[in-house]
Amino acid sequence: MSKEYVEAPLTAAADAAAAFGSATDEVDEAVAGVLGVNRTDLRIIGLVGAAGAMTAGALAGAARLSPAATTAAIQRLVAGGHLVRDIDPDDRRRAVVTVTTETAELINRLYGPIAEAGHRLLTRYSVEELRLVTEFLELGRSMQLEQADRIRQTRHTDGE
Repeated sequence: MSKEYVEAPLTAAADAAAAFGSATDEVDEAVAGVLGVNRTDLRIIGLVGAAGAMTAGALAGAARLSPAATTAAIQRLVAGGHLVRDIDPDDRRRAVVTVTTETAELINRLYGPIAEAGHRLLTRYSVEELRLVTEFLELGRSMQLEQADRIRQTRHTDGE
């Protein structure tokens, strides 16, 4: 097999994955614009929505933000009507945040059609192809997270 024969599909796949990531970023940017929030706040809304309810400490860890940055974001999102602070039903000494019903409904209206369109696209593939796509995405996600950690380590060690 020639080197060009192998490299062309590798390059095409890598380029397609990068373009997919960029398109996803554009969707998230558009959703953030509709909600009137920045991308970090959108990520916080997504984390809280997925968890159902989170303490500020758990949210800081999940979002990889400092406690101060998390508190500021929570305050912005509560003031903007996107999050609500409640008493933790498991420990009345703690507060948790949840996504407001209105924001949850808006997020579903914005992202729901994308999920439906994605499912329609996936029906074009066989079970074997879907397993391959899933494996690629799972391995790619792990690789991306490892690289993010590597980059964070570089930032911390280069500044010392």
